[in-house]
Amino acid sequence: METILLLAHTEAGGGLGKPALEALSAARELGGELIVGLVGVETQAAANQIAGCGAARILAATGDAFSQPRYATDAAAAEAVCRAAGAGIVIAPATSRWARALPGVAWRLGGRVDTHATGLAAKDGAPVVTRWFYRQRMEAALTRTGRPWVILLDGGCFPAWSGPEGTAGVEPVAVEAPSSRTVVTGVQAPQAGEETIRPEAKLLFVAGAGWTKKQADGATHAAEAERLILGFLRKAEASLGGSKSLVDASGEGEAVLRCMTHLNQIGQTGSTPRHPKGLSTCCHGEEPHVVGWRFVNQRRAINLDANCGWARGKADVLYVADAFEVMRQLNRLLGA
Repeated sequence: METILLLAHTEAGGGLGKPALEALSAARELGGELIVGLVGVETQAAANQIAGCGAARILAATGDAFSQPRYATDAAAAEAVCRAAGAGIVIAPATSRWARALPGVAWRLGGRVDTHATGLAAKDGAPVVTRWFYRQRMEAALTRTGRPWVILLDGGCFPAWSGPEGTAGVEPVAVEAPSSRTVVTGVQAPQAGEETIRPEAKLLFVAGAGWTKKQADGATHAAEAERLILGFLRKAEASLGGSKSLVDASGEGEAVLRCMTHLNQIGQTGSTPRHPKGLSTCCHGEEPHVVGWRFVNQRRAINLDANCGWARGKADVLYVADAFEVMRQLNRLLGA
């Protein structure tokens, strides 16, 4: 097996995030000589964090220029680290920062790149990448002869590495940071407790368009629906997802949930989460939506229609009930 480079950037606290540790596990499983490349303002803490990973070398591009994600500076740092490592395989977590910069780096190096990899293994001494095509309906195993081969690994596909910390030796890599017209002026974040997308949550709660439709009394109750949903998210520390029909409702002049955006969309044209458990409410379980639940381990649904798509083998358990009533009771129990 050829030399492998794990390329990671530090997080705000100076350490490595879970996506980087998952990519480290994937790189170790390939079995070749491992080199770690780090990019950030200060990288010693991150190097110490993975001191026991068995890396032959730890390279680092450090400096204030790499404090914020920018294409110009990130691409320059990644290119310099890749050239210093001389590795044929470059594995990186598919964070927004690397997903933007590394395809361009692969072109600069004269190599190839594959994104959204969900599996990585060695076969006959060569790495084989697994990824999905056609809206996650077809799975393919890929291999390439072009080098360097840059592989962006999706989160949640490998366990995060958790080995002993220590004091690691770091080899600095000189990078001439290019001038940039991009200036980061600050960070806008939701108020504490109001974030709705939580990748680490144990439960994914998905709302369908039925929440905004007329209920048994002939009226819509979008405001109450939002209170019930947000109350449950806070108490259960769950993540929020939505069907396409619900997130599109705002453009159709219908009642909407203000907490729901296209970023919450789950399914064929949305995201594919990997939470241990999922609960769908007021959604009929159509195939384009359900395809986004492919990697959710335990799937349950609440719907008044006993013949909906969830009842046709798409959910482990279907509760034929009014989601408003169920969520009211759940919130009472969680608040007790």
